[in-house]
Amino acid sequence: MKLTDDQKDLLNGKYGEGAAIAMKIQIAIGESFEAERMVPITRAHVALSNQDADLWFAEKLLNAGAKCRVTPTVNPGFCLSYFKEKGLVLEEDYKMMKRTEEAYKGLGAQLTYNCTPYIDTNVPNFGEIIAFSESSATPYANAVWGARTNREGANSALCAAITGYVPEYGLLFDENRKGSILVEVKADMKNDYCYHMLGMCGKKIGHGIPVFTGLPKHISKEALRNLGAQLNTSGAYDMYHILGVTPEAPDLETAFGNKEAQRKVIITNDDFEDVLKEISLEGNRKIDFVMFGCPHFTLDEVKYIADKIKDKKLKKDMYILTSSYIRDMAIRMGLNDIIEKAGGSIIPDTCPDQPCWHHLKGKVGVTESPKCAYYPQRRGIYFVIRDLDTCIEAALTGEVK
Repeated sequence: MKLTDDQKDLLNGKYGEGAAIAMKIQIAIGESFEAERMVPITRAHVALSNQDADLWFAEKLLNAGAKCRVTPTVNPGFCLSYFKEKGLVLEEDYKMMKRTEEAYKGLGAQLTYNCTPYIDTNVPNFGEIIAFSESSATPYANAVWGARTNREGANSALCAAITGYVPEYGLLFDENRKGSILVEVKADMKNDYCYHMLGMCGKKIGHGIPVFTGLPKHISKEALRNLGAQLNTSGAYDMYHILGVTPEAPDLETAFGNKEAQRKVIITNDDFEDVLKEISLEGNRKIDFVMFGCPHFTLDEVKYIADKIKDKKLKKDMYILTSSYIRDMAIRMGLNDIIEKAGGSIIPDTCPDQPCWHHLKGKVGVTESPKCAYYPQRRGIYFVIRDLDTCIEAALTGEVK
């Protein structure tokens, strides 16, 4: 790999041992993909987790003197103040999250604790070369904004933030961003939830870069967030195209780079039903709680829920996971008061895949997000998956159809 003088200085320790470790790792990644050079980045997002391996790596770099050249935003762990105040967190988990916070603060990260930075806190421009980890962030940055990032891991994104470079391979090249699968959507795309289901059709879509046709002309930011999150959950897609939405897909010819699609796939309502049977517990049962916000909910979604439950009383706990920015706005707008009066909670800085939810072990919840249902299973928490309105109704009645 050809290195610039600055990159050689990083590797040789001019900027400290931590930066040298980061650069050494990135060179190894680049060589594994046969990259010929490193290129500078302007943004980064690190999918932080307060788990042993991630914390070990972050502390190792910090103790070796590393500092971020490019300030990254970071994923959520869990909200220390909320779970401590509620008495819901074990001391060992609290200490682990606190150490994680101190490590990333020391490295110079922006402690956003938010998995949807591409919507409000770290929005890239068209053509910008960035280093984003987080399963919903990579496809959104590539497909919606037209920025350029490979699907970084938490550690490789952190190394990129420290060095300011990434190896040039994959989706940083024009030719690797072209579509290869024509996906004709014949399912009824009547709400944002349907984009969760579309994204979960990865098994049928297969390996490649899908180009979606047949979708509505106007698609909400929440729907696009849902699509990318579930595409990555169901099939590790870094990139997709929607005609007229993706900047690089004004028409089919451009989306496919003037080549023929390798195959054509048709998605119908039957596919959605088949996916739901596979990923969701059966309905017609009582539930213990409702959880939203994987990926984190937007202010529009919080307002929608508040309007639905205003002056009503929930029969089951409702947890709405957001960024701290969204929660602050909800407080300012009076939405938090409405939700808390009904018996719900807006919780900032928190992910469903965290040990702070140990009190839900063995219980059954309802959510509109397959990703939310997927990760907590390893902690013994299970979900019925339904559209947003059905989930809200379940919180009010205590049971789901």
